[in-house]
Amino acid sequence: MQTHTIAVLAFDGISPFHLSVPCNVFGADCNEGSQRRIALLVCAQQRGLLRTSAGFDIQVHHGLTALARADTVIVPSWTSPDDVPPPALLRALRAAHARGARVVGLCLGAFVLAAAGLLDDRPATTHWQGADALARRYPRVRVQPDVLYVDDGDVLTSAGTAAGIDCCLHLLRSLSGSAVASHVARCMVVPPHRQGGQAQYVERPMADAAGGERFLALLDWLGRHLHQQHDLDALAGRALMSRRSFTRRFRQVTGTTVVQWLLVQRLALARQLLETSEHSVERVAELAGFGSALSLRQHFGKTLGTTPSRYRREFGGA
Repeated sequence: MQTHTIAVLAFDGISPFHLSVPCNVFGADCNEGSQRRIALLVCAQQRGLLRTSAGFDIQVHHGLTALARADTVIVPSWTSPDDVPPPALLRALRAAHARGARVVGLCLGAFVLAAAGLLDDRPATTHWQGADALARRYPRVRVQPDVLYVDDGDVLTSAGTAAGIDCCLHLLRSLSGSAVASHVARCMVVPPHRQGGQAQYVERPMADAAGGERFLALLDWLGRHLHQQHDLDALAGRALMSRRSFTRRFRQVTGTTVVQWLLVQRLALARQLLETSEHSVERVAELAGFGSALSLRQHFGKTLGTTPSRYRREFGGA
């Protein structure tokens, strides 16, 4: 079985929550039913005791040399946008990336990647409260302040706190498939997939809005009828709203558009079918609402950088 090594960087004063995000996503549960074993290493600039922001200490057994053998390096946060990372850490990150490792900056961890020059001329995000500071301090970074996470291939960044979970689940899905990522999400009691381009926060909770339950019921119905083609006016009528109100409410609730939401849900269903069924690619395209195998292949190529057949060979277990 192929092993993928992930090194997670800890540092003095780290938030236990931020450290726990990659440790939970890439912990023991992620190896259940997977065709790829993930080995998780927590490292620091120096081995030994580190203080946390919660008033207790943690013991770290690996130094920065762990980055030299990692396939993925995750910086789960940082002390402050104003704190300059140590030169030794920046050198280790540059060396890891130069030899082909994927580098991930969660929340304020994006500042560490930017300090290492790894975000130059790339799109990136961070916690919305730090986005302006990131743009000012590192003008070559193309900051996207409103999204949950940005996947730029070998460099990923996420917004704050819970968005780090979304980014790590996205990464796990690319490594081990949607079935494993969904299993880990269920164990963590979080949504299995929120797209990176979704807004970092919604304008207001649905429970406080008139017709909230009816709207949520519509979303549930849509999720169960992805194989059908949906007209925006018909959906608005089903929700007893005008087209304009429905469009505005949909973005408030989901952080994205109807078209993009449907595409993400259909891709997720197609991935699940490719992993768990023996349906032909044509049948998967029909069941997931793409209409044709050509359309499915085009969206797979654009979004996932692969083909349905290749995805099935890598992750299928049917």
